[in-house]
Amino acid sequence: MRKLAMVAAALLVVGVALGRLGVAGPAPPTLPAGEPADADLAKKVAKSVDQDEERLVKIFKHIHANPELAFQETKTAALVAKEFKDLGYETYTGVGKTGVVGVLKNGPGPVVMFRGDMDALPVRETTGLPWASKATAPTEGGGFVPVMHACGHDAHVTFLVGVAKVMKELKREWSGTLVLVAQPAEEVGLGADAMVKDGLYDKAPKPDVLVASHVIPLYPAGAASAKAGRRMAGTDQMDVIIYGVGGHGSAPQLAKDPVVMGSMAVLGYQTLISRVVDPQEPAVITVGAFQAGTVNNVIPDSATLKLNLRWFDPKVRAQMIEGIKRITDGIAAAADMPKDRMPRYVMKGSAGPVVNDEEASRRAEAALQLALGRDKVLPGLPPVMGSEDFQNLAAPSPTTKILLIWVGCGPADVLEGEKKGPMPAANHNPNFKVELPTIAAGTRANAGIMLEFLKKP
Repeated sequence: MRKLAMVAAALLVVGVALGRLGVAGPAPPTLPAGEPADADLAKKVAKSVDQDEERLVKIFKHIHANPELAFQETKTAALVAKEFKDLGYETYTGVGKTGVVGVLKNGPGPVVMFRGDMDALPVRETTGLPWASKATAPTEGGGFVPVMHACGHDAHVTFLVGVAKVMKELKREWSGTLVLVAQPAEEVGLGADAMVKDGLYDKAPKPDVLVASHVIPLYPAGAASAKAGRRMAGTDQMDVIIYGVGGHGSAPQLAKDPVVMGSMAVLGYQTLISRVVDPQEPAVITVGAFQAGTVNNVIPDSATLKLNLRWFDPKVRAQMIEGIKRITDGIAAAADMPKDRMPRYVMKGSAGPVVNDEEASRRAEAALQLALGRDKVLPGLPPVMGSEDFQNLAAPSPTTKILLIWVGCGPADVLEGEKKGPMPAANHNPNFKVELPTIAAGTRANAGIMLEFLKKP
């Protein structure tokens, strides 16, 4: 029963946690076959990471204490760029505004890209850790918000830095091209697309394999999983602007109230899930924000609903988007709004589902067993409704193999059936915490996977 509860809890944790096109594509060519990196090489990786662990933990704590919101990651990007340059990587900065790309060419072989995301969240940290964030950041609408690495991107950046060093030190052990990407704005689903549109592939070759890893507190630090098939849902961020006629709160008959129209729309959207989408198809519509008016006694002349959609099947996505427009337009028409004041729809960040390639998953799992130990490689969660956007980096190459790895960041006893007390805080929670052993373990895991895919023939 505890294991079943754990799976249910994990679905909730990861669904809340992660933030977004590119599915693995039609039958990509098979990668060079071979056994996983051998045990001696795994020992070399472990030795390299162990020697670097103290430095990596310091980097992690520094990034955690200095978080930056989407497309504001200038200090984090500068740190990553310096690390890449010092190691001799071809380094490109300002890709997609704040993104960083490091390229290490090492003879013939495949191109493997490893992504780490940099952005934090507008969350006020309450962990009480000595390295807790006290930072604030400006928002698009003006003013400042507290900022926290509440989703583990500080660990992801540290993995990137650690892998860069391991791969340079063990350059004789592999062949091919390694591309390391520090990506901005994953949380808003815009960063990967921004990097591609800004000429990522004028600077780096297109990858045969694209890898990202993400921390999860329902796995203990030192554990990981690589499972084939559907991993994370597709997502869309959509703003619905509803127009009305403003007026005095005491005379609603002289106005057309967009707050009432918006309220009807919020409830109407849920009937798309319960009465339009096939109940066997996963789908979620969340209204994350309802913005209208400023004072008690004035009916505003517009309202904005900020929607988030989750889906696996593109047909379901189309049903939701078309249904949202149909419902909202119908409500506006029922309020007798003129054609030039009908609702407006703004599509923002978007990404398709994450679907792990089967062969790449098998090879990664074997590499993880060598890097972490067989008992630390877990079967993997069922697909979750959380989303990612790193797969959009592969949009120019439909044959790229996609691979997402879960890396544990929770306490050592999190999987024990007799564990008492509350479960660890979920991603995006103000008490979310990455246990420090995660840094070395995640670096070993990701470096092992890079070496597997860049193995010498």
